[in-house]
Amino acid sequence: MRLISLAVMAASIGFAATPDLTGNWKLNATKSDFGQFPAPSAMTQKISHAEPKLTVEINMTSDMGEFAFTSNYTTDGKECTNQGFGGSEAKSTAKWDGDTLVIDTKGSFGDNPYTMKDKWSLSEDGKVLTILRRFSSSMGDVDQKIILDKQ
Repeated sequence: MRLISLAVMAASIGFAATPDLTGNWKLNATKSDFGQFPAPSAMTQKISHAEPKLTVEINMTSDMGEFAFTSNYTTDGKECTNQGFGGSEAKSTAKWDGDTLVIDTKGSFGDNPYTMKDKWSLSEDGKVLTILRRFSSSMGDVDQKIILDKQ
């Protein structure tokens, strides 16, 4: 009987719940690194997350103006279509790799195709969301680290 209890306990550890990303998040500019891209002067994200649905509402202010857009994903690896850079269409897949959400996106900015790979991870206390991003295009690769604090 003890062996069965240990087996059940071990199995339950392997099936831990995925992190809940729901919340209002604000850019921590001092801890973020946007690589060669200029950092926004302000950015917030409102995330609604109910597995497998994930909705991200982004509001951003930069030298080029104010931007607001919403992206909808499913975390089951199915392709989703959202608005990309410059209003073009972008196609993404999102899936969990352990406690990390991996979002792969393909789109184009004008005639220039790009890919973007995001790895989202939540701190143990649930108060910091880290997005590690690799943006690739014919102009090269840019790595970014975006830190968002829960409000």
